[in-house]
Amino acid sequence: MFEFTVQARSGRARTAQFVTPRGPVQTPMFMPVGTQGTVKGISPQELRDIGSQMILGNTYHLMLRPGEELVEAHGGLPGFTAYPGPFLTDSGGFQVMSLGHMRKITEEGVVFRSHVDGSPVNLTPERSVQVQEALGADVIMAFDECPPFPAEREYIRASLERTIRWLDRCLTVKRKPEQALFAIVQGGIHADLRQRSLDLTLPFGTPGFAIGGLAVGESKEEMFPAVAFTAERLPENKPRYLMGVGHPEDLVAGIALGVDMFDCVYPTRTGRFGYALTDVGRLNMNSSAPRRQLEPIDPECDCYACRHYTRAYLAHLLRAEEMLAPRMLSLHNLRYLHRLVERARAAIARGQFTEWASAWGETYFKGQTPEWFRRALHPDTARPE
Repeated sequence: MFEFTVQARSGRARTAQFVTPRGPVQTPMFMPVGTQGTVKGISPQELRDIGSQMILGNTYHLMLRPGEELVEAHGGLPGFTAYPGPFLTDSGGFQVMSLGHMRKITEEGVVFRSHVDGSPVNLTPERSVQVQEALGADVIMAFDECPPFPAEREYIRASLERTIRWLDRCLTVKRKPEQALFAIVQGGIHADLRQRSLDLTLPFGTPGFAIGGLAVGESKEEMFPAVAFTAERLPENKPRYLMGVGHPEDLVAGIALGVDMFDCVYPTRTGRFGYALTDVGRLNMNSSAPRRQLEPIDPECDCYACRHYTRAYLAHLLRAEEMLAPRMLSLHNLRYLHRLVERARAAIARGQFTEWASAWGETYFKGQTPEWFRRALHPDTARPE
């Protein structure tokens, strides 16, 4: 039911086909985030038009509102949202971390107060799987604890070992074979703790593995050696998912290190704030320059906004606080990331990924390519100390 076939390699970067019950997807891929059953401001048809392959839904938010029972009554997220393609749901672990003082973690699970109405909620590994099964995603995630950054080493160690016990409980109660449950490797930025998590996680043999506990406040100089260390130790024949990562430079660096799947709210959140993603960095559409520019955001982009609107028009909409502006900027930003991974896949197929990524980085960083990015493109040097 779930097949992962590597089709081409260039260094550690690889392209693959990941077959799910709702159809195959090509990796590397970026997954738009539909936190509450919608990618903010973008319709399902628009998502298909720009090349979205798999959408991420949020277990924590959907269990609180509208409740998983209502989603299940629609036949799961595809029926509820009218997006017919594959879905992935997170477990709620990251949102639990973000609740801070509002939650209490025990061996049993997490107790917190709903941000919607303040009512007490008990989220356990069993409950997380139950909700995700009702949501009907193709890929579901094991319930984990995502430690904040910074955190004491001993806290991270205890946390990752608890995450393993929670993984065992998740697999014990999982009932639906048409859903692939991915385990999550933790360990923060510490190589020895990452190795400890790998040693405990890999024997479960789940259909895919996620790299968790990163992009939570650490620097890129700290994050990418940890990605390199973890990714090269994950199975070759299963998808690797770097959770919560989605800046353009992070996608290129992650792909270089052998990552297959990414997700992040960054492209839509950035669009709502009036920024457009391009090969030469973020374009601030709130600034004065775009107000007189008659060219599209990106002449190379084939999204609806770039094919129909000028920068000047979109800048006008932003100043007038018209809702079309954040919609179109979000649409463009998502298409930009999809195009970026499409170009990466093509470069891997040609056996020229490192050359393409180096040239892209030279343009994107305007000739000031940071050392962490260079090291990611040459992974044998990208190791934690």
